[in-house]
Amino acid sequence: MKIIIGLGNPTREYEATRHNIGFDAVTRLCDDYNIRMDTRQHKALCGKGYIGGEKVLLVQPQTYMNLSGESVRSAADFYKVEAEDLIVLCDDINLEVGQLRVRPKGSAGGHNGLKNIILHLGTQEFTRIRIGVGEKPEGWDLADYVLGRFTKEENEILRETLGRVSKACEKIIVEGVDSAMNEFNRKKVQ
Repeated sequence: MKIIIGLGNPTREYEATRHNIGFDAVTRLCDDYNIRMDTRQHKALCGKGYIGGEKVLLVQPQTYMNLSGESVRSAADFYKVEAEDLIVLCDDINLEVGQLRVRPKGSAGGHNGLKNIILHLGTQEFTRIRIGVGEKPEGWDLADYVLGRFTKEENEILRETLGRVSKACEKIIVEGVDSAMNEFNRKKVQ
């Protein structure tokens, strides 16, 4: 079993913000693989299904971003899943809008959701797909930027990007993280 966690903040005020792209990616997985997010457990909204023939649990933590680790740890413990069987989907301000970076492990890189997951799991050894939301403009407050919404042009790019995130998750599950890195970490040609 794999657990795929999309990071974001609950409540309507955060919907469609840069910081909630992980939630949006889970929603796309639901659409692509006919999975319903119909259970509340592990301080999260969850859905069970199959991707690439493997049983998966999709998770949208409802703890707010900086406490995501509580939800992730609860689900991993309940299903007796090792950190290597987790896939975390999150925003990255160091990547251009629409760019993906698949990694089998690594630091939080300043991302509070990842930082809290690492704290609760006691390891950095979990797969993550970082989804580019663009660099913060000069003079902007970081919180204001990541809690802001995408432009119309960025939203068009992200529709295609979320499809690639969905395919990257399946590739990780079926062929492994190295295969997904080779295919999805290439910089997009404009």
